[in-house]
This record gives sequence, structure tokens and C-alpha cells, in this order.
Amino acid sequence: MVLSTDVAFLSELQPVAEELLERHLAATKEWHPHALVPWSRGRDFEEGYEWSPEESDLSEEVRSALFVNLLTEDNLPYYFRDIERMFGKGDHAWGEWVRRWTAEEGRHATVIREYLTVTRAIDPVALERGRMVQMSLGEVPEPPSAADGMCYVALQELATRISHRNTGRMIDDRAGYDIMRRVAIDENHHFLFYRDIAAAGFERDPSQMMEALERQVIGFAMPGTGIPDFKDHSKRIAAAGIYDPINHYEQILDPVVLGTWNIEAIEGLTGEAEAARESVVRYIGKMGKIANRLKERRAAKAAAEAEGEPVPANV
Repeated sequence: MVLSTDVAFLSELQPVAEELLERHLAATKEWHPHALVPWSRGRDFEEGYEWSPEESDLSEEVRSALFVNLLTEDNLPYYFRDIERMFGKGDHAWGEWVRRWTAEEGRHATVIREYLTVTRAIDPVALERGRMVQMSLGEVPEPPSAADGMCYVALQELATRISHRNTGRMIDDRAGYDIMRRVAIDENHHFLFYRDIAAAGFERDPSQMMEALERQVIGFAMPGTGIPDFKDHSKRIAAAGIYDPINHYEQILDPVVLGTWNIEAIEGLTGEAEAARESVVRYIGKMGKIANRLKERRAAKAAAEAEGEPVPANV
């Protein structure tokens, strides 16, 4: 049930939601998971089968990314519950968007799992056990308001698009590349809806949105905390550059928060919202410094490796 404090805000934004939904439906193209999976490469799993890393050419980092990406997509029922709580389920643009988003997201777990199963890229037993753990916990971010939800989901959908796309680029297999590209395209369309509905929110209630933005930017975390060994997988994903502080700053915080939403130019803020803006700008500046240091360390590592010199363990 939508929070009573959000009803008026969502009602005011409904005309924008209608326009963005129409734009989304016009821009998206129908696709079918079964058409992307290389079924001819599949075979039966014999009794007593045990998976081995030698069955796949994928690196450990890419397998971690696919493991996390798939189990995140598996958790769709809980994301749907949260999105519906924030935006509603009625016969209006918000409800239609929630249902459409859910239907499109549902394809992602299907196509990624079928690809991984057919190609034996990941241990199917570990994958199913991970799914059971993830789904039994049902852990997802729970933004406290519609404004928080708009900010968080815009950032999260873009982060997911980046992760899927970079994972695909590291798969030396055309079928796997095409699947991750196709999923990333969906995520980009979802990001555009949330990015622009959030922009409309900043126009109508800048103070509420700015305070929500501070909570979601500073507390941002990718979904997946219920996934087994999530921290270890996340470290490998970051080390490979699939999703790391550089991506987060250069492709999300700087171009969206400071660029598209242009929060430094917003006027008419309350005292609390002005303090929130200052906090967000400081945080983004800090993240920029972290990203630059990481780039410098990686450049130094690459140069040392090229010269055949020993690389420090902390680089």
C-alpha cells in the first residue's frame, strides 16, 4: 500500500509517468529468451555429475559477476513488492508501469540461467543453492518513500546496466555477449524512466527530493546482500572493473546527479534540503578522488607489469 504521505506527490507526477510510460512502450522492442540461448551446445547432466571450472573459459571474476547478476534478477518478487509499495498497483500509469517493469525484468533471470545451464559456465548446484538462500531471505533495499525510491532505483538501474554490459564484454562467446547486451538494453530503458520521473520530482518538490537523494546517494548499495559470499564476489567484480568506484563516479554520480539532475542549480530549497545538497556534493567530490586514486593505482600496476617489475600487493 502506498504511503499516505506519498499519495499527493505521486498524483501530481502521474501525467509525467503517463508520458514516460508511453515513451517506454514506443522505444522497447519485443525479444524472446529462448531465441538467444545456444541450445545446441547443451547435453544431459549425468547422475553424480560434479561441475569443474575447466568446463568453462570464463574467468573467476566473470563467473562471480554472472552469479551475482543472476541471483539479483531471481529476487524479482521482492523488488516487485517494494516497487508496488512505493508507486501503487491501481489502474493508472504508476500501476501499469510497475507491472510492465516486472514483466520485462522477469525475462532476465530466465535467459541468463538458461545460458549458464546450457554452457555449464557455472556450477548449477551452487547456483541453485544460492537461489534458495537468496529467495528464502528476501533481502532487498527498502527506500522509505516514493521520492527515495525514484532516486535509488534510477541509480540502481543504471548501475545494473553497467554491470551487465561490462560482464558481457568480458565473455568471449557471442551468445553470452548478446544475452548480456540485450538484458543491459532493458535496464537502460528502465533507468531512463526513473531518471526522468526523478527529474520531474525535483521540479515539483525539490526539497523532498533533495533530502531523499542524500539518503540514497550516501547510503547506496547494489542489491544482493542476501547472496551467499556476496562480499567476496563484489571484490572480484570490482577488481575486474566490471563495477567499481570508477564506474560509480564517472557513469552515475557525476553525469546523472550533477549533470542531468543538475542539483547544484536547484533553487528554493529549505534549510534542511540545502544541507542535504551540500552533503551530496561533498560526497560526490570524495568519490571522485577515490575513483582517481584507483585509476592511478591501476595505471601504475599496468606499467609495472609491462616492464616486468614486481607489483605491490596493495595495488
